[in-house]
Amino acid sequence: MLSAFASVGAKVFDVSITDIEQEPVKGLQRPGEPIEVLRRRIGRDLQDGERDRHNVIIRPRSTTALPIQLDDFDDQQAERLAPYSFMTIRTSPGNYQVWLAVSDGPKESDKEAAREFKTRVRRGAGADHSATGATRIAGSLNFKSKYAPAFPRVEITRTNAGSVTTVAALELAGLIAPEQPQPPRSVPPETSRPARKVAGQGTAPRHWPDYQRTLQGAPMKRDGTGPDRSTADFMWCKWAIERGHSIDETAAKLAEVSERAQEAVRRGDIEKGGVPGYCKLTAWKAAAAVDRERSHRQPMKSSATPG
Repeated sequence: MLSAFASVGAKVFDVSITDIEQEPVKGLQRPGEPIEVLRRRIGRDLQDGERDRHNVIIRPRSTTALPIQLDDFDDQQAERLAPYSFMTIRTSPGNYQVWLAVSDGPKESDKEAAREFKTRVRRGAGADHSATGATRIAGSLNFKSKYAPAFPRVEITRTNAGSVTTVAALELAGLIAPEQPQPPRSVPPETSRPARKVAGQGTAPRHWPDYQRTLQGAPMKRDGTGPDRSTADFMWCKWAIERGHSIDETAAKLAEVSERAQEAVRRGDIEKGGVPGYCKLTAWKAAAAVDRERSHRQPMKSSATPG
């Protein structure tokens, strides 16, 4: 498990020891422990935990990718998320955790942005919204009163070391829920941009998404020859429409920034108005995805402890 976390950039862990009632054991909490130290100590931690009926819990910290814990899944839900994850853990019979590492998500140092993004992914995936990002280490027993006397052993069921995903890939898979509405501000922020009216769309920002950043965040093609430009185009259109641009505006702008769209022009794929049919279809699909997300609602679940 430590190797799997290390493969996606986690080199420091918060270690917590809790009793059977899930309360922290005084004097046994070790925040910010380097992986080299944890590797030397983990064997003794597991022995002591079984003897004293204590849970051994770790929280990974990564500076290169954002780790996201998706908890309270059954085996079918866990399998569905396998293409995007680097590890799956069974914490009790029929109860799984799936771990993702997002290469271009918010940095953990930006706590509020990271927290909000993790919550949106958990909502989009249908996972426990209250997951803490801490997990019982594989090989330990899951000491909860409800499991006594047959405490289940935590085990890894699948790993794909080093596998990271991107925001674009999660968006395309429908695994990022829409942002929650924010309460109105009495004073606009100083960084707010001028706005303009778009017919039928209300007020929209004057700027477009950064296409090159979208392309950089797109998943690689299966043959490994470069980013999937179709996915990049779809995500760029989706973000443009979320900012208030119309389908026609978005399609026309995509024709300017997308190499794939320009290839369509060279093939003669031009509709009335001079916009490639590929661009109009991509913008239309993106608008449909935005509409689906706006009507998306997930029931809330709650759980106070990992697993």
